[in-house]
Amino acid sequence: MDVPRSIDLRALLEKKSHFFFGPRQTGKTFLIRRTLHGARVYDLLDTSVFLTLSRNPGQLAEELVPGDRLVVIDEIQRLPELLNEVHRLIESRGIRFLLTASSARKLRRGGVNLLGGRARTRHLHPLTYRELGEEFDLRRMAERGLLPAIYFSDDPAADLEAYAGSYLQQEVVAEGAIRNVPAFSRFLRIAALCNGTIINYTNVANDAQVPRTTIYEYFEILKDTLIVHELPAWRKTVKRKPVASSKYYFFDVGVTGVLQGRAFKPGTPEFGQAFETYIHHELRCRSDYASREILSYWRSTSGYEVDFIIGDHTAVEVKAKRHVAANDLKGLRALAEEKKLKRFLCVAMEPRAREVQGIRILPWATFLESLWSGEFDSE
Repeated sequence: MDVPRSIDLRALLEKKSHFFFGPRQTGKTFLIRRTLHGARVYDLLDTSVFLTLSRNPGQLAEELVPGDRLVVIDEIQRLPELLNEVHRLIESRGIRFLLTASSARKLRRGGVNLLGGRARTRHLHPLTYRELGEEFDLRRMAERGLLPAIYFSDDPAADLEAYAGSYLQQEVVAEGAIRNVPAFSRFLRIAALCNGTIINYTNVANDAQVPRTTIYEYFEILKDTLIVHELPAWRKTVKRKPVASSKYYFFDVGVTGVLQGRAFKPGTPEFGQAFETYIHHELRCRSDYASREILSYWRSTSGYEVDFIIGDHTAVEVKAKRHVAANDLKGLRALAEEKKLKRFLCVAMEPRAREVQGIRILPWATFLESLWSGEFDSE
């Protein structure tokens, strides 16, 4: 299904070349075909294209004609050496490049030319509430996730299983990022079960049967291949000492579920985690596509916690409940005592908005409408 996306590639490329990152099947190629009509495209997943340019990167310049003002190189991480030629063509011919990648691992290694500020970076995520509009269904999201092909699939369970397998094969094994595939497979399931929590690396290492140092490396692989997002701790409280450890959220609810080996159904304890992961996804997309706000979370050493902090102005707690009780707001109340933030919100399954002691309790759809309208952006 053709779903309009919230990112305007042509408008971005009118200003500067861009790296365009996103996990597999988020729709990068489809969006390029839909919006960048007339652009010359080099797909490095095409073996013949890859072999030709790997043998002679200079052939890129030889093939481009004066009318080629916009060039797409798909899966640039497969041939980082080509970036030297891209750099030269930006400088000498003023060509704008869109450089897509489903992994940033090879691009972050030392010695790779990242174009020295001549290209900006944007990310494409799975579908959002705003993009889907009337097609959005909360139950469907929890069971399938928001990867376009899987959200609209006639067999989402099979497609999710295939996605998890192709990730191991294409993104990790093919890049030579790991040597012990069985160990990484064990780790991947354990990491998914730790989704949205502060990681105890020792416990994860014991469960995965690998050294603790290897677990740090494995999490870096997940970040580099865009499967997880790191959520840093917000550390600006004074009355209550904050923790410093980051959390990690998987990029898609459906992928998280298949890696955990369970389905997220409304009304179950597991659905609460899926709902929180989904709200993180929407906050992340709003930040990357429009607001550029920094996201974090807050937890005190005494155990008070708030799920998300937007910039330095808005606190967001997520509860997958039809009725939010006073005890559910204790983290927000503790943080409000610091008098450092402007807004305190609780996103829930309640049918109508209300306010309790300065804390706004919002139905999830109301929150998302306000989020995408810019109500919670910095002023």
